[in-house]
Amino acid sequence: MKKKIEYTIQPPEDFEQLWNLYESLGWNSLKLSVHDLERMCIQSWYAVYAFEGEQLVGMGRVISDGVITAIICGVGVLPSYQSKGIGREIVNRIVNHCEQNKVIPQLMCVEGLEPYYTELGFTKFSIGMTKSRKR
Repeated sequence: MKKKIEYTIQPPEDFEQLWNLYESLGWNSLKLSVHDLERMCIQSWYAVYAFEGEQLVGMGRVISDGVITAIICGVGVLPSYQSKGIGREIVNRIVNHCEQNKVIPQLMCVEGLEPYYTELGFTKFSIGMTKSRKR
């Protein structure tokens, strides 16, 4: 029997689970350590974690000035838990927190995810750019 997915702002006790999530999604091209990921989360303005029992199955976080803009980033769900509404719930909780604090939630995503975020109420507004950085 599957356990219920629980959502919390409390980070995992073991950030190795977050490292595993990043690895499973192919997101660790920068070779971030468990410590790097822990710092990333703790220094975020807001974060939501999804657990099934003790297992971290998804997360999303926000970087923000807390006044005008909030950038949603790192929304990810373990591949075996995708398409079950977990990512949607994480984004909804993040957006609600942003709206309660009167900051504008924004995000960047790859083109293939535009329909997903459009369905969640986001609209395309700009062209994003990035600068490569070696670690």
